[in-house]
Amino acid sequence: MATTEVQNMAAKPSHNPILEKSAAKESIEDIIYGSVAGIVGKYIEYPFDTVKVRLQSQPDHLPLRYTGPLDCFRQSIKADGFLGLYRGISAPLFGAAAETSSLFFFERIGREVVYASGYYSRDRVLPLSALWFTGAFAGAFTSFVLTPIELVKCKIQVPASSKDGAPFKAPSVGSVIRDVYKYEGVKGFWHGQMGTFLRESGGCAAWFGSKETTTKMFHLLNEKSAASQMEKDLLATEALPLWQQAIAGASAGMSYNFLFFPADTIKSRMQTAPVGGSGHHRTFWQEGKALWNQHGLRGLYRGCGITVLRSAPSSAFIFMVFDGLKRYLPM
Repeated sequence: MATTEVQNMAAKPSHNPILEKSAAKESIEDIIYGSVAGIVGKYIEYPFDTVKVRLQSQPDHLPLRYTGPLDCFRQSIKADGFLGLYRGISAPLFGAAAETSSLFFFERIGREVVYASGYYSRDRVLPLSALWFTGAFAGAFTSFVLTPIELVKCKIQVPASSKDGAPFKAPSVGSVIRDVYKYEGVKGFWHGQMGTFLRESGGCAAWFGSKETTTKMFHLLNEKSAASQMEKDLLATEALPLWQQAIAGASAGMSYNFLFFPADTIKSRMQTAPVGGSGHHRTFWQEGKALWNQHGLRGLYRGCGITVLRSAPSSAFIFMVFDGLKRYLPM
């Protein structure tokens, strides 16, 4: 995720070439600092993510087990305790590190693609439209990294149920991986890839784009309060106040989750289907059609409220941690 602050600094004529980083160092920073930021964000959001997946994955042939997010929280804590909401977090922690670092890494490659196209020169800050594109580019490639991790996570969060709806004992990461490979082979780990692709490519365009748009808005507002051109130039090279960074990050997370939530709902239903059953796996479009026929638009957005709510602090922390590490602990 290219931050506006970093880009503005790079575009200033006074930038010291001695301080310029090689592409390799930038990539290493993206991977390491992105991994740290992703892990922090995952610890914040994981209980809410567990509730979201359980709400999304309620079977069609049985009455709804949960009436809403609060009821799901209550039943989950009553059954497994609060720590039960963190069931299966080991795979998501790895996934969060892989996802966030991949997004930063592929976003940088996306910017290189934009520069190589000749539309924009390297000595100028990329416009917002280009940053929305680099976000979509990053999300599209990251989806292929993320789908197997999310498949394992979903199957742990929502254990398969018996015919009467009673859940079996929660599986381990190893047992899920073993069963998927045994019954479906390597290809089985990418079950639900279409949903992940749509969610990540569209959602990450909104994630990067909303963050950069909000950041630019705050820069313009801050410049209006500057008394001189020197003060404006100084503001352009400084990081935004923490509360403005938090708002920019929160807006990114909320945009990402709301706009493409139906794709995530369909993906979760596909990935929580029993492994090795006699039934044929539905395609993305078949699953979506079945959900629409059963519950309509409301079914596609089941669990959306809690997801958007938890994404605000999580995304805010991800951006603040990443930007802070890039600025104050450069390699």
